[in-house]
Amino acid sequence: MAAKQGERKLQILHTLAEMLQNPHAEKITTAALAKKLDVSEAALYRHFASKAQMFEGLIEFIEESIFGLINKITSDEKSGVKQLEAMISMLLSFAKKNPGMTRVLIGDALVNEDDRLQARINRLHDRLEASIKQALRFAISQNELPAGTDATAQANLLMCYVTGRWHQFAKSGFKREPMEHWAGQWRELIRA
Repeated sequence: MAAKQGERKLQILHTLAEMLQNPHAEKITTAALAKKLDVSEAALYRHFASKAQMFEGLIEFIEESIFGLINKITSDEKSGVKQLEAMISMLLSFAKKNPGMTRVLIGDALVNEDDRLQARINRLHDRLEASIKQALRFAISQNELPAGTDATAQANLLMCYVTGRWHQFAKSGFKREPMEHWAGQWRELIRA
């Protein structure tokens, strides 16, 4: 029974993420989600105490996925600059593969939802920036970047780049690819 309940929770989260992929969607309500799943709203609340908990489930998925990949990148890649490139590329690719999650990452899907959800996304962004900063410091220690490089400022610039690409992707109705012009832009970003 527990596996079945876990499967239903995943189905609810998957359907919520699919609904977020509609760039012109109305605010997602539990009634609309229940209708899409062909269940009652009460059935949703057997698995999640609130809609906020459903969004928290999506954020948890995002955190586990992204930070799992960052950990793999930092353990597999011995070059700080290559770590940076792989991290930024992965963040852009994640958006492409998960358009509904991109709306969560930029906070677009969280408007009019519980404030703690946006606070959690803000913390996620801070953690991403800290990971980028750590890779920058590693690259500086390896002399791959000049010793005078301001890791804090550069990490912030790279995070602004990523969130800007996420915004463009979402606001274009998922038509403007996050990886568009990536190779040329990366050369400019790493030179900055």
